[in-house]
Amino acid sequence: MIVGKIENLEKDQKWLPAGLVKGLKYLKDTDFSKVDVGKYELDGDKLFALVQEYQTAPKSEKKPEAHVKYIDIQYIAEGTEMLGFAPLGPAATLKEDLQPQKDMLIYENDVKDESSIILNKGEYAIFFPEDVHRPGCIAGSSSPVKKVVVKVAVSLL
Repeated sequence: MIVGKIENLEKDQKWLPAGLVKGLKYLKDTDFSKVDVGKYELDGDKLFALVQEYQTAPKSEKKPEAHVKYIDIQYIAEGTEMLGFAPLGPAATLKEDLQPQKDMLIYENDVKDESSIILNKGEYAIFFPEDVHRPGCIAGSSSPVKKVVVKVAVSLL
């Protein structure tokens, strides 16, 4: 997992693969107050953005997930949310396999060694296939969030 602020992209990009930089530049250069909820292709099925709006919920109501074909860049365009994360290990109990239709693996709520991070407007977290993550959790109290998830195909790295 990598965490950063979009305002620091100029200096951080030298450490990141080109596929991730392309997704982060899209986030930095787009005014999401003018973008509707939906899917936006940036490079076909190799790089695309999902613009979402929702209310954060208790951690116990959110599902831990991981992906195989895509890396997630989860960016907060408006609001604040907490995300759980943990390394994917043998102790993780698979609850539902939504491969290959949705590139999603859902895990039981008892993810071992799960930590939390709070993301605010302008901040992002990058989750790789070996990262279990639990997005959309309450950070203090339930609040509305506008989030953009850029899906970067592993093949771009």
